[in-house]
Amino acid sequence: MPDGSKLRVLHLGSPAGMFGAERWILALCRYLPGTHVESIIGVVQDGSHAGVPPLCQHAEKLGFRSLTVHAPGKLSLAAIGQLRRFIMQERIDILHTHGYKSDILGVFAKRGTQSALVSTPHGWSVDAGIKLRVYEGLDRLAFAGCDAVVPLSDDLHAGLAGLPWVRRRLHLIPNGVDLSEVEAATTIADPVARARQAGAKVYGYIGQLINRKRIDTLIAAFAMLPFQNKELFILGDGPERTELERLAQETGQADRIHFEGFRDDRLNYLRGFDVFVLPSSLEGIPRCVMESMAAGIPSVVTDIEGCRALVQGGRTGLLFPVGDVQALIEQLNWLKRHPERAESLAEAGRCHVNNVFSAKAMADRYLQLYRLLKFSQKTTIPSPSSRRSA
Repeated sequence: MPDGSKLRVLHLGSPAGMFGAERWILALCRYLPGTHVESIIGVVQDGSHAGVPPLCQHAEKLGFRSLTVHAPGKLSLAAIGQLRRFIMQERIDILHTHGYKSDILGVFAKRGTQSALVSTPHGWSVDAGIKLRVYEGLDRLAFAGCDAVVPLSDDLHAGLAGLPWVRRRLHLIPNGVDLSEVEAATTIADPVARARQAGAKVYGYIGQLINRKRIDTLIAAFAMLPFQNKELFILGDGPERTELERLAQETGQADRIHFEGFRDDRLNYLRGFDVFVLPSSLEGIPRCVMESMAAGIPSVVTDIEGCRALVQGGRTGLLFPVGDVQALIEQLNWLKRHPERAESLAEAGRCHVNNVFSAKAMADRYLQLYRLLKFSQKTTIPSPSSRRSA
């Protein structure tokens, strides 16, 4: 029987892979105190994915219970009854959803139960096709059925604050990074270590290979850097991979640009980067940048709102305009010419993430929210004005 002294929280993530949102779920659950919260991590598995979902595999390795709901179809409507039965049988206090699919299913699954529904929007797509735009539009409508909507960045919060059915449910808890995971990665991955031993300047990117990440900007800038002993490691996968590999060939840099795919040891790669680059056109507060800063790696990122929450230009990292290849080249060359300044930027970035964006601070605020939703639906946590107190 469930332990009534603990809050029981069911997280629903994606079955597709270990993306930023899925790693975020694991980080949050690791830092929620086990004496007060029992976390269960689940996915809704449609027919397009086979085997044990990666999120569930990682959850079980960390000692968490997992749940896989098998249901066909894009929105897997057959999952609603299964989820509702699980919520009632396990006396789930909080259903915490991540992404349009789990948000929409969660609204219907929690009906008739005592569970409160919390949604964390992790970001919206740019230049999405009509189907994805429809799903994300439905997601925003689904927030009307949530007890709390908790964006993880200022820009996501600002966008949702304009929706009247969301405004009174809206709370901002800034994104956090699992610093212990970064600190535990003390060795450098072999491919990066070999490049460094050969004296190469090593640049890196970690994330999805999708249009809004603008990795073409990074490849073009890397190809035009005015020295030969350089390597670029691109970790992650996605629909843009084939086109990006073609671009690497066209620039004549294919032997120096390494597409490594998804890597469980991504932080060991990160440890060996001389510079981390995020050329994205849209972000919440990007986990990959928090990890690079926490690891003490100089970070060069686009001058967009989500990135500016982390990188203060010239203080904790460097900024460049979206799509501006020449500006990115100038920033990378500046770091190469000024190694002492690069080191001081990296140290300032590490201190900033440690002080403001730790997973523990984030988890503490989520615990407060969970408790208030469980014990007093009419009470709200401090609103966005206090968001930087963490």
